[in-house]
Amino acid sequence: MERWEYTTMKFKLKGLGGGKLDEEQFDVELNRLGNLGWELVNCFTVNEGHGSSRDAVAVFKRKR
Repeated sequence: MERWEYTTMKFKLKGLGGGKLDEEQFDVELNRLGNLGWELVNCFTVNEGHGSSRDAVAVFKRKR
């Protein structure tokens, strides 16, 4: 039976009202975790209210 472990990483969104992701930093972190065996399985934003988002959360998994 395969077993998995999971981790999450939160990225602060910039700009007035949020919503702007620093794509360079995001790529750096995705590649860093990918090199450690983590696979990105989902990414979503966390709403602050009134339609704005302040954080993006990335979920990763890898075999134990």
